[in-house]
Amino acid sequence: MSYHMERDSMGEIKVESDKLWGAQTQRSLENFKIGTEKMPLEIIRAFAILKNAAALTNMELGLLSKEIGTAIITVCEEILDNKLNNQFPLAVWQTGSGTQSNMNVNEVIANRANQILGENLVHPNDHVNKAQSSNDTFPTAMHIATIMEIEEKLLPAINKLEMTFRDLSKQYDQVIKIGRTHLQDATPITLGQEISGWYAMLEKTKAMISSSMEEVREIALGGTAVGTGLNTHPKFAELVAKNISQLTGKKFITATNKFHALTSKDGLVYTHGAIKALAADMLKVANDVRLLASGPRCGIGEINIPENEPGSSIMPGKVNPTQCEAMTMVCCQVMANDVAISFAASQGNFQLNVYMPVIIYNMLQSIRLISDALNSFNDNCAVGITPNYEKIEHNLETSLMLVTALTPHIGYDKAAQIAKSAHKNGKTLKQAAVELGILTEEKYDELMDFSSMLHPSL
Repeated sequence: MSYHMERDSMGEIKVESDKLWGAQTQRSLENFKIGTEKMPLEIIRAFAILKNAAALTNMELGLLSKEIGTAIITVCEEILDNKLNNQFPLAVWQTGSGTQSNMNVNEVIANRANQILGENLVHPNDHVNKAQSSNDTFPTAMHIATIMEIEEKLLPAINKLEMTFRDLSKQYDQVIKIGRTHLQDATPITLGQEISGWYAMLEKTKAMISSSMEEVREIALGGTAVGTGLNTHPKFAELVAKNISQLTGKKFITATNKFHALTSKDGLVYTHGAIKALAADMLKVANDVRLLASGPRCGIGEINIPENEPGSSIMPGKVNPTQCEAMTMVCCQVMANDVAISFAASQGNFQLNVYMPVIIYNMLQSIRLISDALNSFNDNCAVGITPNYEKIEHNLETSLMLVTALTPHIGYDKAAQIAKSAHKNGKTLKQAAVELGILTEEKYDELMDFSSMLHPSL
């Protein structure tokens, strides 16, 4: 293995010859051999966007030469084209400000830019990091990555499953089945009504996520080290936010208070809280689906779900609700991530939060996991849901809670008497009502109209 020498303020250090990073990256690589979790590429891409925007802004303000600025922008585009992915090796578990990853990006851009120019003109600090600090670039990268991943991955995945449930709800709106509360029989609903609750959850949490993102559109860039904007042009903050918006096609604005932007991560906590709400709802939906599909002979069995793979290594023919299980595990992970994000965000001291890498690692993992899980659940489970009409009809006709429809006509006490007698003696509600002399068969049939129980009836 051949090496070249890189130098920083602490002296020289060896770096493998095929690597574009410099001394600070190498020191981090050697000093933080912790875990297997690497800084997510989504953050590296966000850094490439902000470094591009910073170069554009500094050129507009006459603070960076066109030659150097253009070379920086060229390398940023190479990063966004995934041409330099192997140049960003640092662990999540590093300095809490993300300084080492900021410098990793600065060094790679500078060294690659110098390759392109054919001479050493670009300096990682003086040019690539011009008018910036790790303290304002890392939180900006966090916000850029979060907005991009939510808009490009999570919201489309929510939309897809929501539309599937809407279609199923409409398709099965006339299929009357028994409702359930407390895991016990309740009054009837339609399968379409039941599924409408599922798509309403997706609709609501999607709106919550979208609303929360407005806080994340504020970026810290321009605050530099402590929020004062030291070493920036007075117009830098607003111009760089404008350039980031143009580069991404997404709305970003400069934070109104940079002291808040550097030390508080409340916007990310808020957004992840909305993602956690989505996870809570999807945990409920996945459990509903697997319970309704339980059996096939000894469970509820009111719906059929796709049989995708064998479910047991010992029981032939067994098929399990594996998509539901994957979804519920993802939801557990998202909820756990929320705890880590919330605690880390509470640990800002004075002008900076130094838990930023763990915050964004968990945020991006949550977005990635639940987006993938929604797509998988949709494609491999939800689209194939069908009613088991025979089981639905059996459960409906044998439920004791249908007696609720009689209450307005005969009173609560007599209705309870019918239900208890039917349950005790193994009879139908109709048989019990007639034997107790409370209703005739004809009157019972007249009052026991399933369709009238599906909406307000008084």
